[in-house]
Amino acid sequence: MLTPQELKKSPLFQDIGYENYQQMLDCFQAVQRSYRVDEVIYDFSGPAGNAVGVVERGEASMIRIDEEGVATVLEELGPGGVFGKSLAFSTSGRDSLQVICRTACEVVFIDYPRILKRCGRACTHHSLLVQNMLRLISDKAQALSERVDVLSRRSIREKLLCYFRIRAGEEKSLSFSLPFTLSALAEYLCVDRSAMMRELKKLREAGFLEVSGKQVRFLSDQPFGKADLCAASWK
Repeated sequence: MLTPQELKKSPLFQDIGYENYQQMLDCFQAVQRSYRVDEVIYDFSGPAGNAVGVVERGEASMIRIDEEGVATVLEELGPGGVFGKSLAFSTSGRDSLQVICRTACEVVFIDYPRILKRCGRACTHHSLLVQNMLRLISDKAQALSERVDVLSRRSIREKLLCYFRIRAGEEKSLSFSLPFTLSALAEYLCVDRSAMMRELKKLREAGFLEVSGKQVRFLSDQPFGKADLCAASWK
């Protein structure tokens, strides 16, 4: 079960009080499970049913594995992160889509049809949950669009700068945090990690940015132009 502080960070339970959250878990007959590092939490091609999973503790990644065994990180999931077939876009039947633990995780599963079916009391917080679910689907569609934008860039530098531009726009700042490690970033961009690190080094040496762990700070808007930088989610 999420703590009151973690509940506030969960997009699925936005604007739902802690007492109502506890009642909903009981009403939905939610199931809580624990997982080890590298264990598969959810296989979209398996008999997982139509459950919605909410990460309560730990960190996980949604990964697509193509028919050649190449893994691509689609999304990073921390406490409050949500996943499930109802929130995913269809992939090729030849590809595998899984949620895998980056660290030890605790996850609660809620049956999706139970979310959509109004209970007899017609609770206000149940309506909020449905609204939050619809917003999540919309947000994931936006994230997919941004991912296509990033991967459509030809060079590693262009992919990096496009992704950094999006992150800076979300933070409305030239300083921002990456949601995952540099190794996971290379997987997300579908590039070789060593080649990506060389490109980051070039950008640092050119005085464009600083990178320290997951922290990135632009020192110049020259790599992509000021207008381009301000165009991404700065409104």
